[in-house]
Amino acid sequence: MKLGLIAGNGRFPFLLLDAARAEGLEVVVAAIKEETDPEIDRRAESDSGVTVHWLSLGDLSRLIETFHAAGVARAVMAGQVKHKQIFSSIRPDWRLAKLLLNLRTRSTDALLGAVAKVLADEGIELISSTTFLEPLLAEEGVLTKRAPDADECLNIEYGLSVAQALAGFDIGQTVVVAAQACVAVEAMEGTDATIERAGCLMHSLDDSGAGDAAAEPAATDPSLLARRLTVVKVAKPNQDMRFDVPVIGISTVEAMIRAGASCLSIEATRTLLFDRDALLKRASGAGIAIVAARR
Repeated sequence: MKLGLIAGNGRFPFLLLDAARAEGLEVVVAAIKEETDPEIDRRAESDSGVTVHWLSLGDLSRLIETFHAAGVARAVMAGQVKHKQIFSSIRPDWRLAKLLLNLRTRSTDALLGAVAKVLADEGIELISSTTFLEPLLAEEGVLTKRAPDADECLNIEYGLSVAQALAGFDIGQTVVVAAQACVAVEAMEGTDATIERAGCLMHSLDDSGAGDAAAEPAATDPSLLARRLTVVKVAKPNQDMRFDVPVIGISTVEAMIRAGASCLSIEATRTLLFDRDALLKRASGAGIAIVAARR
């Protein structure tokens, strides 16, 4: 049996490719020129069960033609395709242009849902992106050596209310909180960039009083807001597991360290953890608490 793999950026496509090959499936990769790591070609060279076809992000018709020619009836999306690419210089083919014109909004769910429907109409079923990767889904509980402290738990509680509302509008899935105040919310830039932006904002607050001793409050001043950042990432209320599934990787932890974030809250059973052992070791070594809860 053949599986179509629509590959975005990052390690997700490679992990899914490995898992599908372990199941004995031949994999036909539709690699997106603007996103996919060229390493995917080397994988195909070393594995006769993998073929790679390079397409532009706007080539929806070619995607369908490629899968039809290869006899693909089931496909999976893996890896991020940056939402901002919709507004880039990429030229959509006639089929994608028609799809875009008929959308009421250009949110992730609306766009990818419409693509999934087009594929289904062409006899290509888009399946859950976690089909072969369920062992990588976060289990419920504290995942690191340290659990969130009382202040971080308050941040998580507040952050969840904001993140769930944000995700409900299909705007983003991540918020960054400090002292029960929202520092940054995710839009098109992605989780790691949102964390980086929150860190820059907090650093700018620290720098604003530099050189003015009179403006610096005492360390024991009860009015001083805690500057530690808590990151809250959620799935959408009606998360379609075929695409845009929440993912956490080493890069997320590194972004948190740079930003001065001390805690991460994710959703159990609906968030993929890549490089799990290395990720949790790095987080624990940096004193970061990671907790996964069911919503």
